[in-house]
Amino acid sequence: MKWLIIIFIVMSLIGSVMWVMPTPRQRFQAQLRLRAKPLGLHVQLANLQLPRQRGEVEGETLSVPVYRMQRLNLNRDEKANWKGWQLFRGETLANEGLTEGWSWIKGERTLSDAAMSLLNQVLSQMPSDVIALESTPTHASAFWQEGEDEDLERIAEQLKTLIEQRV
Repeated sequence: MKWLIIIFIVMSLIGSVMWVMPTPRQRFQAQLRLRAKPLGLHVQLANLQLPRQRGEVEGETLSVPVYRMQRLNLNRDEKANWKGWQLFRGETLANEGLTEGWSWIKGERTLSDAAMSLLNQVLSQMPSDVIALESTPTHASAFWQEGEDEDLERIAEQLKTLIEQRV
């Protein structure tokens, strides 16, 4: 009986240690987020409120990691007059001028034709698990579900393009 109690106690201690250890997915995410910092990306968890898509009664809210690159190339007047936008991967009626499969959350019809052309180029280069993009006077952001390791550099490059071209 003593041995049974000792084995039970040891097994519960091992179970507690295993419960505290990060999963392989959590280790991958931690490593990915550490690699984002030298690329100029800040990672946050944010809620993304999606509009109602075709066939849906109500839009959904997602908690998603956001990879943000700070926008430092605007002066005070440009920041004050900035027309922010946000778009997501999905089908709604608000998709004017965007690549197929993308729709506006806000900012529809605020960008010039040249800016729209560049934005569509960026959208075509984004990995399939980037579910939304956002541009504000302070940053450009990608809402990313953190799928593949090699996609991090691609996302950083495309956000840098948006910032340099002031889109």
